[in-house]
Amino acid sequence: MAVVGSWGNTIIFRTSDSRILTFSNFSRTVSSSWANHSRIGRKDKSEFVRPDLQKITFTIVLDATLGVKPRETLEKIAGAVEKGTVNTLVIGGKKVGSSRWVIQSASEAWDYILQEGQLVHAKVSLTMEEYL
Repeated sequence: MAVVGSWGNTIIFRTSDSRILTFSNFSRTVSSSWANHSRIGRKDKSEFVRPDLQKITFTIVLDATLGVKPRETLEKIAGAVEKGTVNTLVIGGKKVGSSRWVIQSASEAWDYILQEGQLVHAKVSLTMEEYL
């Protein structure tokens, strides 16, 4: 089994013969805030104010045919969002950023449901923000 990464113990991305849980469309935003000061007869003067909180977005595919329990995983993620759980995000054995991360929002799409109401395939898009 190869561990791709994790967000604490809540989400563990891994691949093996019996289970695949990975992510796609990973995007990280690093930005800062600036102030502009007006000057008579001259261009504005820019001043660095502070770094902004970093943001990360990515999508996780939850597929029962790949050994994942979609509904259980979605409930685990929703619980972490509603509790304000904060964890370290690790990808490839290295921390992402220098701080921990909180899931600001999770958007679910339930793709395939069997007759008994069993969720077989879903996607969840996560938005994380740096937590200081």
